[in-house]
Amino acid sequence: MIRVRHLTHRYGDREVLRDVSFHVRKGEIFGFIGPNGAGKTTTIRIMATLMEPTSGRVEIDEVDVEVDPEAVRRRIGYMADNPGVYERVTVAEYLDFFAAAYRVPASERASTVAAVVELTDLGVLRDRLVAELSKGMKQRIQLARTLLHDPKVLILDEPASDLDPRARIEMRDLLMELRRMGKTIFLSSHILAELADMCTSVGILEKGRLVASGPVDAIARAIDRGAEGDARPRRRARLRVLGSALMVTDVLSPRGVEVEPIGDAANGNCVIAYEGDETALSELVRALVSSGVPLVGIEPERNELERIFLEVTRGEVQ
Repeated sequence: MIRVRHLTHRYGDREVLRDVSFHVRKGEIFGFIGPNGAGKTTTIRIMATLMEPTSGRVEIDEVDVEVDPEAVRRRIGYMADNPGVYERVTVAEYLDFFAAAYRVPASERASTVAAVVELTDLGVLRDRLVAELSKGMKQRIQLARTLLHDPKVLILDEPASDLDPRARIEMRDLLMELRRMGKTIFLSSHILAELADMCTSVGILEKGRLVASGPVDAIARAIDRGAEGDARPRRRARLRVLGSALMVTDVLSPRGVEVEPIGDAANGNCVIAYEGDETALSELVRALVSSGVPLVGIEPERNELERIFLEVTRGEVQ
């Protein structure tokens, strides 16, 4: 659905994208990740036909963005980072205006706006002035605007930027619903925990280069296979037991597991560092339970996407 091949872009003498290639399949939610200045927004603007690349090709639904940008615009819904809104109109008037801009026929405009308002749960706000709405509701209106012409692909640059926790959850749920409806979603974000919950694949950009791309579990396996020598990267998990965390030390230390109590060991909280994947972790849990350790909670200290990001990036900026 989205194919980027050997994409390069320069601002004067500064090269901000360097031979970037990736593929987003139909129906995926693809997370585009990287520090500020990595080149994410430049990539997105090229995909949205707002900029021309220095070299390389970008195709949306098999249409080249340079060869036929108008056809690409009919296929995409683009939401910029912190887009401006017209505030002295109502929500319904705002959406009607953009439906006209998207050339939705006048006879279909009211029903189209009504359908998008229902999908994005804006019905109670349709007669409110945009200026009166919260940041989260304005972001939702922007997403509603991108849906008016029923695009196949959504290109969203930081759609959850500056949202409160509830608004972020609602935005995530809405994106999941759009995927179930068959939309392909290209999503840029700094919030790795949220991306891990909903993305089928990711691309990680640093200093204008793509350092990893593909399904999260496939990237994780590649990292583990690429560990030098026989050493495997240690993963960390938080455990909570009833009683002292020293019970965990007694059982797992002989198995080569590092156990670090959190605070006073008597509170039963600790972090373990172990080698291997989820199968190895399940074996450690089985050993604790078999030894009579009253284990009541276990979770990764960081999710897999956060681990991958820290493994493949170096914290460099352009």
